Amino acid sequence: MRAETVRKIARECGFELVGVAPANPPEDFVRYQDWVAGGMAGEMRYLTDRRVELRRDVRNLLPSARSVICVGKLYNTEDPPRKEGDARISRYAWGKDYHVTMRVALERMVVQLLQRAAFDYKICVDTAPLLERSFARLAGLGWIGRNTCLINEPLGSWFFLGEILTSLDLEPGSPPPDRCGSCTRCIEACPTDAIVSEGDSFKLDARRCISYLTIELRGPIPEDLRSGMGQHVFGCDICQDVCPWNARAPVTEDPDFAGTAIPLAELAQLTPETFRERFKGSPIARAKYEGLSRNIAVAASNLAGPGGQNQ
Repeated sequence: MRAETVRKIARECGFELVGVAPANPPEDFVRYQDWVAGGMAGEMRYLTDRRVELRRDVRNLLPSARSVICVGKLYNTEDPPRKEGDARISRYAWGKDYHVTMRVALERMVVQLLQRAAFDYKICVDTAPLLERSFARLAGLGWIGRNTCLINEPLGSWFFLGEILTSLDLEPGSPPPDRCGSCTRCIEACPTDAIVSEGDSFKLDARRCISYLTIELRGPIPEDLRSGMGQHVFGCDICQDVCPWNARAPVTEDPDFAGTAIPLAELAQLTPETFRERFKGSPIARAKYEGLSRNIAVAASNLAGPGGQNQ
């Protein structure tokens, strides 16, 4: 099967980005090991436990793998009108759970590909122990920026990534050049200084990242990082909002990713039952009721200002 056939089918299934990478152990694995060894994963044990070694080679997930089909689905949407007391929620969580949307589209891809050839496969969407951005870069989808997001030159970085590991031997793409240049806007804009430099490279210290603090961290948020969270209650987009490559990023027409602003005061009225009902099928459910309540309290304190109640 030709790689061009794969690209055509991917676009028909709703993916704006598509490319192929060889199913070889990624060179970035050593960098990933160093990141884990430096403690930068914080409490995200799924990134530091036995699954670390699984990421060394995709053939740990599919022994017959020869190619990795990488896709990207645009989720950028128009900003809803906001007021001062509205909660800040990461753009990717405005609509439905992207895992479901992505998997359905990838399954549709596989059905069409199997009509043309027989092959082994495994679908991966975010949760598999796979260095997704590394393979996406190798497939030509973009470069990995200083904010650690995959950036595509004409389309920006508002993309969900997914993969099909396959036994098909497809012609691979090639990684594009890094075009961050001397720009450091993402580093300067991060209110918690989560992007740290190590020599000529940059790493994301998840322990300081607002997305980690509001989603992954269990227990109290460190006091010295609370003020930097502002009104963020689930995730953060600051490093992408300021990225010049997103200045002309297109907007998706997929209704699955649309959303509206939510006042902090409204979220503060949620009970465990209404939380489960409201955010069923939403990425926000990942924070759990206790986590979101904690985040709302910090955001409300920040909104009140220095004279507000300490949380």
